[in-house]
Amino acid sequence: MDFTILILTGHPRTAAPVKRFYRKTGIISSNGRYEITLDQRKLKTPKGAPFYVESEPLAVAVATEWDAQKETIDRSSMHLTALSSTVLDNPSGLKKMDIVNYLVNYISTDAILYHSSHEQRLKELQLAEWSPIVDWFNKRYDVELKATDGLEVPSFPPGTAMNISRYLSSYNEAALNGFMFAVDTIKSVVLTCACMDRFISVEKAVLLARLEEEYQLGHWGRVEWAHDMQQLESQARLSAAVMFVYFNSSNAFVKQKIAGGEI
Repeated sequence: MDFTILILTGHPRTAAPVKRFYRKTGIISSNGRYEITLDQRKLKTPKGAPFYVESEPLAVAVATEWDAQKETIDRSSMHLTALSSTVLDNPSGLKKMDIVNYLVNYISTDAILYHSSHEQRLKELQLAEWSPIVDWFNKRYDVELKATDGLEVPSFPPGTAMNISRYLSSYNEAALNGFMFAVDTIKSVVLTCACMDRFISVEKAVLLARLEEEYQLGHWGRVEWAHDMQQLESQARLSAAVMFVYFNSSNAFVKQKIAGGEI
């Protein structure tokens, strides 16, 4: 009998955590697709479709997310599972060019293009930390982004959108979902691209995205555990996005076989 397990997405009225209901996590492969099993039962997406990925390393990473769950299942920590399900179910009905256009249009509100207009010390810090990233982005993608210290939307020379769109379009739809997840996490296409191209680390990208917040906390104080948790969560989300883009953009395979199909 073919058993399947529907990926749990949660419900706003559901407060009780879901207990872990499986012992072993495994991977099965067929025709270039990799499926996740929990006690030999296959996962399904929230919409009930077969859950699979086309990258073996990604399958291992997704299975590891499930294997890492303890007594209860923390769905909010399973970013790779959620991203993979989003690609398969496409709940928003987005096509590849919809995502590309979303990312290109996002640049006009990119967090690191807006410098402080009323705090000189903060502006100096932003210039010192953000400008090198913008300069790298301009050189890397042959564009001329410029920051503003006002409320007006920065204006970009002709060809900017086309160059960035051409670069993003080189990725497949799955990888672009990872880009979108990253941008929504740190509110910056520039920082996301710098991170994806390994110009800066995930930790650096998150720190730069939080620059103004960290500056203000330096003046007004901070609740250590709360802000540390926010920073770690952003790092976890961005790390998952980077992994997701990489695994969906490369032909990497796991060389070492997983004994018995189990993690």
